[in-house]
Amino acid sequence: MSNGITNLIVRTPGILGGQPRIDGTRLSVRRIAILYKHGFTPEEIADQYEQLTLAQIYAALSYYHANQKEIEIDIAAEEAEYDRLEKEHHQAKMSA
Repeated sequence: MSNGITNLIVRTPGILGGQPRIDGTRLSVRRIAILYKHGFTPEEIADQYEQLTLAQIYAALSYYHANQKEIEIDIAAEEAEYDRLEKEHHQAKMSA
């Protein structure tokens, strides 16, 4: 990523599995996108994550919209893994 808003979003091998994240944080673009998809405004996200600036949040949302298919695939994979673990946990409780 060269200059401007995209300097606020980075990928670093070994941090969050190389997922795009807000530079200087461990907050992924995926996390910001999920909040946005749940109806949170950028200002409400900033209230929830006081360490972030609105510029960082808008950069994450811009990245999300420019790479929506990639981020949606990541969100779906995370949800599928959550569902699998929840089912596995439930089955373990039932057989205990």
